[in-house]
Amino acid sequence: MKEEPIQTSIIKIGNSQGIRIPKTILTILGIKNQVELLVKNGAIIITPLKNPRAGWEESFKDMHVHQDDELLDENTVTNWDNNEWDW
Repeated sequence: MKEEPIQTSIIKIGNSQGIRIPKTILTILGIKNQVELLVKNGAIIITPLKNPRAGWEESFKDMHVHQDDELLDENTVTNWDNNEWDW
């Protein structure tokens, strides 16, 4: 694909605004659901987010080794838990 600018319009999406990115560009870049946005030198840089949870498994294992995976809040049981919730 040539490196030529493509003009598009800002569109209203609910209370936000967005742009339409042609499917061809999304396919070339491998963009499916999530991207990373960076504002730099007056431009918006859109980068595909390959695996947003990459490295989580290793981090959780490391947390467990260092006993940093315990709940911080006390486990509280309410009447709703006892009477309404089906366990």
